[in-house]
Amino acid sequence: MTSAAGSHPKTVICLPTYNERENLPLMVHAIHDEVPDLHILIIDDNSPDGTGAIADELAAANPRVHVLHRQNKQGLGRAYVAGFHWALARDYELIFEMDCDFSHPVRFLPEFLRQAKQFDVVLGSRYIPGGATEDWDWKRRLISRGGNTYAQAILGLPYKDLTGGFKCFHRKVLETLPLDEIVSNGYVFQIEMTWRAVLQGFTIGEVPIHFPDRTRGQSKMSGSIVREAVVNVWKLRLAKAKLSAARPR
Repeated sequence: MTSAAGSHPKTVICLPTYNERENLPLMVHAIHDEVPDLHILIIDDNSPDGTGAIADELAAANPRVHVLHRQNKQGLGRAYVAGFHWALARDYELIFEMDCDFSHPVRFLPEFLRQAKQFDVVLGSRYIPGGATEDWDWKRRLISRGGNTYAQAILGLPYKDLTGGFKCFHRKVLETLPLDEIVSNGYVFQIEMTWRAVLQGFTIGEVPIHFPDRTRGQSKMSGSIVREAVVNVWKLRLAKAKLSAARPR
């Protein structure tokens, strides 16, 4: 099904939020200024700062904005899986992941849509020519680069940015992957989703993006997220045979 503009399939952006009241209205408007006909699903984990109420106000004012409320903070991976199920229950063909803190600039959305005409999954990459990180200290750069190199080496994947969360999936990819069996929840969730898509034979493309640090709100990065990534990458490698046997395309 094509969008109102007829230039790309009907598309929804899954936008998890937790304490993003400052960013959310600005992000919704920025997305629609860049690509007016995209739908947005705000997935709010009962934010104590009132983000959920703001999401409801935005949805009431715009039929392209939708809200999925969850009772507790359950992590980024679980939020995306809930959003994927919501989107698959409707007629969306392209389903995005995107952060609400402007670290994923909306100006790259049109290139994602162009690349989605060729690839089943499109990854936003900070680490291919044309990509960059901005305003990061040396420690964060080291953790990010090291995490990607670590995952590439253990899983044997060629893609340069496996931990990034700016991604686009065709519907058939999410219909094929056993979403409720995804074991990861933090940033390693991104690695696992790409890994499972590769094992199922889907095509992967990378789009260069610039990744600035957030200017409002607080980062969700924690030591437990890093530890989960270190352990779960090995779990993915050891479970390769089982993952390869997941429901076929």
